[in-house]
Amino acid sequence: MNQVYGLPKGCTNKTHSYCPGCMHGVAMNILMHTIEKFELLDKIVIVNPVGCGGLGLYEATANYASAAHGRAAAVATGIKRCSKDTFVVTYQGDGDLAGIGIAETIYAAARGENITVIFANNTTYGMTGGQMAPTTMLGQRSTTSQHGRTAERHGQPLKMAEMIASLDAPRYVARFALCDAANVIKARKGLEKAFEVNLAGGYSFVEFLTNCPTNWKMSPVQTVQHMKDYNMKEFPLGVFKVVE
Repeated sequence: MNQVYGLPKGCTNKTHSYCPGCMHGVAMNILMHTIEKFELLDKIVIVNPVGCGGLGLYEATANYASAAHGRAAAVATGIKRCSKDTFVVTYQGDGDLAGIGIAETIYAAARGENITVIFANNTTYGMTGGQMAPTTMLGQRSTTSQHGRTAERHGQPLKMAEMIASLDAPRYVARFALCDAANVIKARKGLEKAFEVNLAGGYSFVEFLTNCPTNWKMSPVQTVQHMKDYNMKEFPLGVFKVVE
């Protein structure tokens, strides 16, 4: 029997504001379907800071809280501690989570705050013009590394899932890619596991490898192959930590 997928509860009929071919839309679809599956629409607060991820505010009716740049984990911590029955999620890009917000990210994970962190990693500062991000890969060009990132000048790219998994408190840490249907299915299952950990009182962290056709200067189709050839090798997929 064929299964027909429609818009999950909480999504509007508005056209999203992401660039054509951007996988942020895929990530938001996964998030909203997972919220629907766990019947959390009336219990969830999604914390969005500065970045492309914040455009999801315009296509969903879930409860949102806006945070200053990089402060999503701190805001999420405050919401959860003040409202124990609220299911709290952050949705952040690499500049926000791994750049200006890395202190908040690391310490919320180290404390084992009862939140789920969704990290959209497209290896660039997408909203501000394609500057080098903490996750920009060696050799990758950006507006601030026009000859490509080098270890000697710029250091190695940060691998956030591995960093978070090295801490004692997190209960679930995993990385998935959104470049094709098979990987999207795995990503959905991974986020569902993260929600289960959250409901059980633990901290969970899910990294989604995404693309940026605009700042990578590629067509959406080209970015899919580029992710398979480069991004998925630099940032290996898998579950890095699970504590039952």
